Amino acid sequence: MTNVYLWLGAVILFGIIEALTVGIVSIWFSIGALAALIAAALHAAPWLQITVFLAVSAVALIITRPLIKKKILLRTTPTNTDMLIGEKGTVDEAIDNLAGTGSVKIAGKVWSAKSENGDGIPSGSTVTAVRIEGVKLIVKL
Repeated sequence: MTNVYLWLGAVILFGIIEALTVGIVSIWFSIGALAALIAAALHAAPWLQITVFLAVSAVALIITRPLIKKKILLRTTPTNTDMLIGEKGTVDEAIDNLAGTGSVKIAGKVWSAKSENGDGIPSGSTVTAVRIEGVKLIVKL
């Protein structure tokens, strides 16, 4: 009967861990612990309970992880700033990565900017947006 309480505690613990995390990390172990709890309630030997726990957890992980990863974890929402990547803009203030100065006007807005390769870019140059790091637009000639 002690093993029943042990597995019940494991189900609850893995459930709490799952609830406290942002990603799906321990639900499979909760399912495995539930299966082991059932095995313990049916008076299975401890080695069999552990085997059931490991097997059911592994099967649950193998079956559901790709589906969950595809449907939930990789869902990204593009933002307006994503549309800037690849766009051309004009350097308003000369870009100097070492001094931390530089701005680019792109899509009607002025962004603080850095050059991708670290080279200075003079004012008036036409540049292409490569990526965004924080609030800085990374550009190249």
